[in-house]
Amino acid sequence: MPTSLNRILLICFLLFSLVARGAAQTHKQDAHAGLLYRELVTMDSLLFRAFNTRDLDGMKKYFSTDLEVYQDNTGFRSYGETMASFKELFTKDYVLTRELVQGSMEVYPIQDFGAIQTGLHVFSHMEDGKMVRGTFKFLHVWEKTREGWKIKRLITYDH
Repeated sequence: MPTSLNRILLICFLLFSLVARGAAQTHKQDAHAGLLYRELVTMDSLLFRAFNTRDLDGMKKYFSTDLEVYQDNTGFRSYGETMASFKELFTKDYVLTRELVQGSMEVYPIQDFGAIQTGLHVFSHMEDGKMVRGTFKFLHVWEKTREGWKIKRLITYDH
């Protein structure tokens, strides 16, 4: 009898493992597809269209007022400090632009809250007649609010 029970337990364990593995693989695949992914591709595009055209007021609607920004080379910034930094940046003689690295974006749902967006982006500007480009990693925590999607936490690193 113990042998039959062991077999049944083994079969149950194997079936459970296969189901769990399938669910994990489906979740990973969804990081590059699906409605949530398309929504955040749109939000990313709108946010950085405003950034690339130096539209500070347009950018503000994509950030939560309790925004926290963490950047490896500049430290922590609040919403107010971040908006002041963008305002100063937009007065520079050069125009800094941002482009999402194609295929790098991943999106993961946060149950009953929003989503995590990760990826790579390239910032470019002309300096002394030469194009200067830097590729960096980012992580955005988006909250879905009544007013729409808002970035609540922003982490940029690998500068």
